[in-house]
Amino acid sequence: MNVGVCYFPEHWPRERWQTDLEQMTEAGIEYVRMGEFSWSRLEPEPDALDFEWLETVVDGLAERGMKAVLCTPTATPPKWLVDRHPEILQEEPDGTVRAFGGRRHYCFNSEAYHEQTERIVSALAERFAEHPAVVGWQTDNEFGCHGTLRCYCEDCADAFREWLRDKYGDIETLNEAWGTSFWSQHHTDFEEIDPPRHTAADHHPSRRLDYHRFSSDSVVEYNRLQAALLRSVNDDWFVTHNFMVSFTPLNPFDVGSDLDFAAWDVYPTGFPQTTPGTADTDELRVGNPDQLGFNHDLYRCAAPGEFWVMEQQPGEINWPPITTQPADGAMRLWAHHAVAHGAAVVSYFRWRRCLEGQEQYHSGLRKRDGSADRGYHDASVAAAEFEALTSGDVDTPVALLLDYDSLWALDEQPMSPSFNYWEHIQTYYSALRGRGVDVDIVPPSDDLSTYDAVIAPTLYLSDTELASSLSEYVERGGSLLLTMRSGEKDRSNKLHPTTPPGPFADLVGATVEQHESVDGLETMVQYGGETYDYRTWAEWLADEDATIVGEYTTGTGTGRAAITERTVGDGRIVYVGVWPSEDLADALVTDLLQQADVEHTDRLPERVRIAERGDLTWIFNYSSEKITIDTGASFQIGGSTISEYDLAVVEGSSTEITVEHNS
Repeated sequence: MNVGVCYFPEHWPRERWQTDLEQMTEAGIEYVRMGEFSWSRLEPEPDALDFEWLETVVDGLAERGMKAVLCTPTATPPKWLVDRHPEILQEEPDGTVRAFGGRRHYCFNSEAYHEQTERIVSALAERFAEHPAVVGWQTDNEFGCHGTLRCYCEDCADAFREWLRDKYGDIETLNEAWGTSFWSQHHTDFEEIDPPRHTAADHHPSRRLDYHRFSSDSVVEYNRLQAALLRSVNDDWFVTHNFMVSFTPLNPFDVGSDLDFAAWDVYPTGFPQTTPGTADTDELRVGNPDQLGFNHDLYRCAAPGEFWVMEQQPGEINWPPITTQPADGAMRLWAHHAVAHGAAVVSYFRWRRCLEGQEQYHSGLRKRDGSADRGYHDASVAAAEFEALTSGDVDTPVALLLDYDSLWALDEQPMSPSFNYWEHIQTYYSALRGRGVDVDIVPPSDDLSTYDAVIAPTLYLSDTELASSLSEYVERGGSLLLTMRSGEKDRSNKLHPTTPPGPFADLVGATVEQHESVDGLETMVQYGGETYDYRTWAEWLADEDATIVGEYTTGTGTGRAAITERTVGDGRIVYVGVWPSEDLADALVTDLLQQADVEHTDRLPERVRIAERGDLTWIFNYSSEKITIDTGASFQIGGSTISEYDLAVVEGSSTEITVEHNS
């Protein structure tokens, strides 16, 4: 558990560098990330490489016992490169070229850019191959940021056709898989197929799904190119990449297969402002703990090894609509939250507020004049606290399944203005965290045998192989909760000829007679003797070989089955045909945990969360009210009363802790 910082020496005069490094040392900073946007400084003119300035800073880190994480500079190709190779630029669906002037303007499928990538990455790697301070690399920066993951240029068109040939083999197999008889979309040759560019009506959903898969795969291949180059020079280096919050276009599990561990960039006061609804005061000061926790758990599972926070918010930030000052101590709170979920390093972005460019209003640990800002104090305190704590593993009895193919398909046909896959899966994640349960977020293809319970929200695309895998899990004693809109379509994004849940019907013991989106309607369901609200979606279930445990009490579906359960072998399957309210999600999850003998806490107060790592348990208060802890365990940090936006760490299990708000 260590603290790092992102540093841009190219923004500052040389005479300042040594002072900066001394102050980093004083703050307890262990890792310094550099170079992700520096190509024009590393190569100011074609073939005129200048690595001396970067090497000077890396030498300074070595002298002070700190470690360098270098970045490949490919996120920002310089203007001279664009002028020499304009074909590297991306194109919008309508053919508009994404011009030089910002960042992330290159195409992942450009052969010319691949050649330039190999050249600059190889040169950098060879220069620092033997440097003792360089311990690892970050590839590129935030793949797909600013809506740049999907490009529609001719290079992408050629690569997409080749991708389709590899997948389908012949054009008739593609026609059959997609279902191209609709709207006269039959193809006679792969050369006929273009990217889904601007058109009058919606593109064929199967075509769009494959383009989303292809676009994600293109990034996987581009990242693999860089990772292989770096490892060929020094296989002792780690290789990682910094992902983004709940980012739809890119499958991090696929990218993670070429990484030593995953990293992601954490900006808690900005994230709630990017989702539907209005962020409340607590979120504007410290963010949403479950939004942060979900992504910590996702990226911990996206690649082997402990994850990193590569960019941690240091104070106010420039990009959300409302640029609030975080609450006192928030930057320390966030660092501990990441570590409790398994982070090895929390690296603050950035060292000092910049005086130029697009991010002048993004704070750093130091102010524009070089003096310490609020985040510097928090980072120093966190570094000292981490040094005194022992690390351990995150033990997770429950898996939450995240399926990117289903996410992409549902994005094309949500069938409700309020249907959002991320929000739906977050409903169940919040219910688990509200009971103090640690969670792995994994793809459906993972081995689930080690988990006591599995929650599978909306496995929209399905086949018999996945159904067999889940059936085997349940038969061997697993507890599974499967939710609405599962088994609707096949892997090609066509409706199954059988009614939902399609391949899962035999396991569930029920089928969907009808469905409806219910935005604006009265929505109540009875479960466990209590009445609860639900939202967005409803399915009327026919119980062929299952027990009805939930029924609709309002609307056209009144009296019909909404939730069923069934014993299969040594395990149990629950099917939930609605998007549950917070209280109903808690009831469903609590019953699942009890059935699976998973230890859990009483329901935690709103915005209070618990996370367990090794022998330590963290209690986080993301609310503006003080809370009181009742525990027999010894405190490592804090005490029995936790102030607003603060935390405590105890030595002991989370199930020995009760929490309540002070009256």
